[in-house]
Amino acid sequence: MKTEPASVAHTILIEQIIDVLQTVYDPELPVNIYDLGLIYDIEVEPQHGSAHIRMTLTAPGCPVAQTFPGTVECAVQALPQLNEVCVELVWDPPWDKSRMTEAARLTLGMFD
Repeated sequence: MKTEPASVAHTILIEQIIDVLQTVYDPELPVNIYDLGLIYDIEVEPQHGSAHIRMTLTAPGCPVAQTFPGTVECAVQALPQLNEVCVELVWDPPWDKSRMTEAARLTLGMFD
């Protein structure tokens, strides 16, 4: 059996996590959380099957602040190569619309 180099496995796992994150939508906006710019960092250890995701919300007073990280964790945990997923909610730096992809800005009509 041939094994993948660590960097290839790392890249593939990050891409798979991003694919999953693009299926999770902000409950108040018709845009996925990845394109909305809510994901700040994704760290993975493919050999241990673990992922750590740092994310934020559009505002600290967001009504889903207590539950949404768990929703994201469950979605990513569905990847068969992951045994452990930790989603950390952070507020620094604060989110702003510059973090959104062009497609997200177009969807929301936020032209600069």
